[in-house]
Amino acid sequence: MDTIYGKYKGLKSSQLKQLKKLYHQKLPGDIIVTTEFAQRLAAISTDINQPVCTYFNRRGQAIRVGVGNANQTQIPPLELPRYGAKRLSGIRCIVTKLKPEPPKESSLTAMVCQRLDALAVLTLTGAGKLKRGGGATGYIQDTYLAHLLPQSAINQTEQEYWSVSKPMNLDALTGQDFLDLVEGLEAEFEREYVAQQVDINHDRVVMVGLQVDKTSEREFEDRLNELVGLVDTAGGEVLETVRQKRSRPHPQTLVGEGKVQEIALRVQTLGANLVAFDRSLSPAQIRNLEAQFGIRVVDRTEIILDIFAQRAQSRAGKLQVELAQLEYMLPRLVGRGQAMSRLGGGIGTRGPGETKLETERRSIQKRIARLQGEVNELQAHRSRMRQQRQKQDVPSIAIVGYTNAGKSTLINALTNSEVYVANQLFATLDPTTRRLSIPDADTGEPRNMLLTDTVGFIQQLPPALVDAFRATLEEVTEADALIHVVDLSHPTWENQIRSVMEILGQMAIAPGPILLVFNKLDQVDSEALAKAQDEFPLALFISASDRLGLETLRQKLSLLVDFAGVGN
Repeated sequence: MDTIYGKYKGLKSSQLKQLKKLYHQKLPGDIIVTTEFAQRLAAISTDINQPVCTYFNRRGQAIRVGVGNANQTQIPPLELPRYGAKRLSGIRCIVTKLKPEPPKESSLTAMVCQRLDALAVLTLTGAGKLKRGGGATGYIQDTYLAHLLPQSAINQTEQEYWSVSKPMNLDALTGQDFLDLVEGLEAEFEREYVAQQVDINHDRVVMVGLQVDKTSEREFEDRLNELVGLVDTAGGEVLETVRQKRSRPHPQTLVGEGKVQEIALRVQTLGANLVAFDRSLSPAQIRNLEAQFGIRVVDRTEIILDIFAQRAQSRAGKLQVELAQLEYMLPRLVGRGQAMSRLGGGIGTRGPGETKLETERRSIQKRIARLQGEVNELQAHRSRMRQQRQKQDVPSIAIVGYTNAGKSTLINALTNSEVYVANQLFATLDPTTRRLSIPDADTGEPRNMLLTDTVGFIQQLPPALVDAFRATLEEVTEADALIHVVDLSHPTWENQIRSVMEILGQMAIAPGPILLVFNKLDQVDSEALAKAQDEFPLALFISASDRLGLETLRQKLSLLVDFAGVGN
């Protein structure tokens, strides 16, 4: 291996040759750097008038040589050896610096992101040359030694992630006991790891929110709070939230370059294994971010799909979720690791061949086509069922609303059913239809109607879900009337109403009359109630869990069906 990384263009062939020779150098395992190697590195750096960075493993072998500082020549996270939260990467970095000053924050951040054993910085005087035969007379002024700090030490030093020594001479640096330093650090990291009792099956998430100029502060915070709820529902734990405000999203990484480095820093220090963004990411953005962080990156859509996959119980629900996941996954296959670019092997695969990526893509396309056919059959089946109900002259009412508004609780209270209820986002995924008998508003005779509990809505419902769940959402468009349930206890119920109405407005067929019902009356004060009553004087106010206001709702439903002109 003799690849030179970083800013090496413009160097003479003799200078590149000297840089490549550094790969043949070997350092003892118990010291950070030898005097001979440090002087040689300093002489080469002085000769080319640029910093030179070298990386060594614990066997003392040079594994990377670059021109530039530690930030410009760092090893990509995906190329680093696998290590846990209780270990360092097993790599040390020795870098020269043309000015006699301590290492800058960018280099120290690169040390943390790579989880290096140590960073040794050699500051130069500006004089030095290579001798014949490979010797060197390079002049090193001061040296600095930097290393990571355990999390317990970070808390005591006001969020400093590293320790940087005072300036010392080269003899002091070469006299450091490298093995003792590394073993001591890893022992402390392991104690912290055991104390935290990290569950490898539990996603530890760093959440990232981007606020563009046109987004209000309240709307931005609402989106972040909602994402926290989504992560929690999906089974993850949000360790920290990183925010950024920009005029527009960065086309390559969504957030700015500096913020990417900050997130990478937090990922390493917190021991996160997942980064979640509050916005949809393009395949290229996910690829770029994962290369920077070294861990999985997901967006809001993927989290919702994961929740749907957990919630789907019926065959129809599982079918639609799988279709949505495959449609989301297909354009994101590129860049998902080197495994996707390997050629197939065996009889019939020789010659130009076919990459695993192409094989996987074709397989997914076939599966999508088959699932779409099954969804069409499901759509036709539900259409026939609706036609039968219409022949029987039984009115149908669909219950819609934002996720976790209390739709399932309401249908249970009205029909004495046992639909699954939980204080979670998307607790109910599969539509449920129950028969409800109420007295006719005029005659008092029992009148039958069908109530259908539908999937909860959410801000910016992913297009893949809207398409895959078209068979389910048709229950809304084909209903004779709608009950729009609103969680009055939610601080931003106005935005939730707006989001639901936007989704309903996008449907191909305009739904029938809508009755607005504010739920969770028992969880709000009189001021919040008065505000909603002033803004929506025709709405009903109930508590489905305490069965408050249900009799009034039944009367309204009879009038609502009469208004729709059904069952007469």
